[in-house]
Amino acid sequence: MGFFSKDIKTMDDLFVHTLRDIYYAEKQILKNLPKMIDKATSAELRKGFETHLRETEGHVARLERVFELHGVEAKGVNCPAIDGILKEADEIAGEVEDKQVLDAALVAAAQAVEHYEMTRYGTLVAWANKLGRSDCAALLQQNLDEEKATDRKLTDLAERGGVNLAAAE
Repeated sequence: MGFFSKDIKTMDDLFVHTLRDIYYAEKQILKNLPKMIDKATSAELRKGFETHLRETEGHVARLERVFELHGVEAKGVNCPAIDGILKEADEIAGEVEDKQVLDAALVAAAQAVEHYEMTRYGTLVAWANKLGRSDCAALLQQNLDEEKATDRKLTDLAERGGVNLAAAE
């Protein structure tokens, strides 16, 4: 089913489809974060990825709770967007030999993932509220807040933590 599919007829259908999209995305991120942890050379970056891996496990659990509350099966739908972001990140990381430049590339790749997640969660929170599902919106908002916090931490690490400076030297 494509994103704008004829099977999506109502706002509720769209909400469930997008919920399944982010569920798939989170599961793919869970598979890819260990690779990023292994590639990171900055101890602080590695620690940040490890923390986000645990947070992502929590995001998946919250999403499963939203599915349950909404009375639909917890399952993903293919998400070409996250697949593309993760593939690009893996390809770029594979091409970088300099360890400091690699860390900068990993931060940039992680932020691309975070920004995708933030758009999805922001939309889902708004739609859940419009559908009268404040219970679902509250859980989705927790995921959104954590994604935003991770993005800020990545920016801090890149700019104030010296990852970008080290890569530029």
